[in-house]
Amino acid sequence: MTAVEARPEAPPPRALRIGGLTASLLAALVAGILVSSSTGAYAIPVGDLLASVGHRLGLGGAPVEGVGESVLWDIRFSRLALAAIIGACLACAGTLMQGMFGNPLAEPGIIGVSSGAAVGAVAAIALGLTFAGNWTVPLSAFAAGLVTVSVVYFMSRSDGRTEVVTLVLTGVAVNGLAGAGIGLFVFFADNAEVTEITFWQLGSLAQATWQKVAAVAPLAALGLGLAPRYARRLDLLALGERPARHLGVDVERLRLVLIVVVALLTAAAVAVSGVVGFIGLVVPHLVRMAAGPGHRTLIPLSALGGAAVLVWADLAARTLAAPAEIPLGVLTALVGSPFFFWLLRRTRRRQGGWA
Repeated sequence: MTAVEARPEAPPPRALRIGGLTASLLAALVAGILVSSSTGAYAIPVGDLLASVGHRLGLGGAPVEGVGESVLWDIRFSRLALAAIIGACLACAGTLMQGMFGNPLAEPGIIGVSSGAAVGAVAAIALGLTFAGNWTVPLSAFAAGLVTVSVVYFMSRSDGRTEVVTLVLTGVAVNGLAGAGIGLFVFFADNAEVTEITFWQLGSLAQATWQKVAAVAPLAALGLGLAPRYARRLDLLALGERPARHLGVDVERLRLVLIVVVALLTAAAVAVSGVVGFIGLVVPHLVRMAAGPGHRTLIPLSALGGAAVLVWADLAARTLAAPAEIPLGVLTALVGSPFFFWLLRRTRRRQGGWA
């Protein structure tokens, strides 16, 4: 009698795995919103929080007593909304960059949008510009980010084409020039301006308002809505530029459109939060490891994951050193840098670096 060999369990269907990952990320986002909304110098029980939300939606409940209602809706919810939007924008932009470059080490800062936005904001602060009131710094950062990306793109073109390596090297050069520009503005700024510049460069959501949410939301919706339309072409581009062209992909046009979408998402995020790094690098790679390389699911799941990660990161930033607040960009860098080192070693071992 022949013994029946035990067979390993078949892996779960892809749809089941994607559904489980989606539910997990959504649960993490909702949990982060609930915990962050109720945590702070003015503690608000979750039950009172839900009652207040129900009251606002006309489903019963009651507002939070005292100043709690104002703290919840005017401060915490606006900050959470901005954190979710910025996290989704940065993670989606990172996914597009990694797909366009064909490398998990790519992130939005490579093409200079973050450093360019920083130059615009720092220049507005150091020069004392006030042409748009309180919106002067965000508008300057947004415009400078878009201009910087345009410069990187057109300087990388040769004979009507752009190459990935040229884009990277041009981005490195522009980032270095932007760093020098920031240093120059800081050198000539006074103490008050240096403090504001430093605070902006380190990234923070402490100045979040519903007005900023309303300003960023349309740009985020536009970028996040356009990104999935190019999922199939990104999958074909993963085969290589030449096979993608044979399969009908206009690689040059695709690259231009993706750079515009990445610039839109990143500049909008950086303009209201300052420089928050590593979200666009870490989140897409983690989601890819769990969901696979298909961009049809990778793009929306990365956006959802980015929102969840930044909501929790902002909670940690404002509570770990309470009553002080750790700059959000510093916290994401402290966590993201070790991950980047691991990712770099893993990529070099498996792919030979930028192969």
